[in-house]
Amino acid sequence: MIVYAECTFFIPDVASLKGKRSVLKRMTDRVKNAYNVSIAEVDHQDLWQRTTIAIVATASSKDAAEREVRRAIRFLESNPEWELSNLTLDYY
Repeated sequence: MIVYAECTFFIPDVASLKGKRSVLKRMTDRVKNAYNVSIAEVDHQDLWQRTTIAIVATASSKDAAEREVRRAIRFLESNPEWELSNLTLDYY
């Protein structure tokens, strides 16, 4: 099974693309190191207070893949520097 999630975050306290990239890089690196998922920014690369991140996990069962993606999303949501504004999950 493949589970794909897209998370859109609003980053209210950054004032430049450099500030956004700092927050984004720190969080994506932590997710890559802690969870068995792939993660990348897929939209809003040119906006400094908004980002959309894709997270993908593969596993032999839907439950295992979904559990790993949801753990990564919970971790991302725990960051006080941004707010989750949209989340979509797809299963393949």
